[in-house]
Amino acid sequence: MERLIPMFTSDGVRDAEVTVHPFAAGDGLGLTLTRFRRGPPQDRGSPARPRDAVLLVHGLTTSSDMFIMPEHANLAGYLLDHGFPDVWALDHRMSNRFPYDLACHRFTLDDVALHDFPAALAEIRAHVGPGCRVHVIAHCLGAVAFAMSLAAGAATGVSSAIANSSALVLRLPAWSRCKLRVVPGLTEYVLGLPYLNPAWPQDAHFTRGRVIARAVSLFHRECDVRSCHMVSAMWGAGRPALFDHERMSPVTHERIADLFGATGVHYYRHIRAIVRAGRAVKYRPGDPAYRDLPDDYLEAAAGLTTPLLLTSGDRNHVMSDSNTACQRELARRAPGVSRLRLFPGYGHQDVFMGKDSARDVFPHMVDFLREHAG
Repeated sequence: MERLIPMFTSDGVRDAEVTVHPFAAGDGLGLTLTRFRRGPPQDRGSPARPRDAVLLVHGLTTSSDMFIMPEHANLAGYLLDHGFPDVWALDHRMSNRFPYDLACHRFTLDDVALHDFPAALAEIRAHVGPGCRVHVIAHCLGAVAFAMSLAAGAATGVSSAIANSSALVLRLPAWSRCKLRVVPGLTEYVLGLPYLNPAWPQDAHFTRGRVIARAVSLFHRECDVRSCHMVSAMWGAGRPALFDHERMSPVTHERIADLFGATGVHYYRHIRAIVRAGRAVKYRPGDPAYRDLPDDYLEAAAGLTTPLLLTSGDRNHVMSDSNTACQRELARRAPGVSRLRLFPGYGHQDVFMGKDSARDVFPHMVDFLREHAG
């Protein structure tokens, strides 16, 4: 298959020094940080320490690629151009760059909160020094897991954070809740598959994945990109579910299968537990492996002091009004810590991946970061 854009390219971030930093999560899983830097002049043979660094966190089934897309202005480049010369893009265990989601694993959001973010922040600190302010912009389940890590006191030393689409409260469309009940067991135990994959339409004829993809497309007549249909089947409720076609570049739409990868379905079980509880909760209360995490993250959030901006498109068909509800809860439990920003006409994924996000969305995020930067 001929790709419009090479996979895992960093060509979308111009005039930056790009370095890759492999590191180990707290449980030993290998993760990666990619640093994009326009550094200050060297002083006495060594680069000066940055005053502010920004960490970008993707959601489930995407990767750091969602922040560095070359087909239009992207978030990493926008930050570099607007006063934040040190940007770090994390690929945590939910990234499609790794093989973890191609196995029948049992990772949960607790693992990301407990093991991935503290290790990522420690790796960044080793390079930027203790005096640098670190800000975080996180999306979807990456934002949920990061908010959980903040509330638990596992992620520390964060000067400000932006959580897009969801955080400590999940309110999903009815059809999404139905899928959460059925999909994990159906996928693993009936179909015998360890994951769902937007790239199944590219599989060989008569394979299970391709047959499933063709069946999904019978219910999605909104476009002719079958990977787009698969993504809508995996997440949210709508045709399409994750974004408005008009918000996306045609190039982005054609390469959906590269940007949204395969995902193991066990994460769905933790999401289901959170939806049932009405707030972020630990998946296995009583498990000593997670004793450092609270059973109820929203209750623990009463101690939050990190300034939070909760954002979402006002046409979100994946997480619905989760962040609106979360902001109400946080306003009551941790007054003055959080605020809400809705982006008119945007949905779930197009907030970051839309062709006009640099005009409509990114300036508001940068304004918030500047309030808490040097």
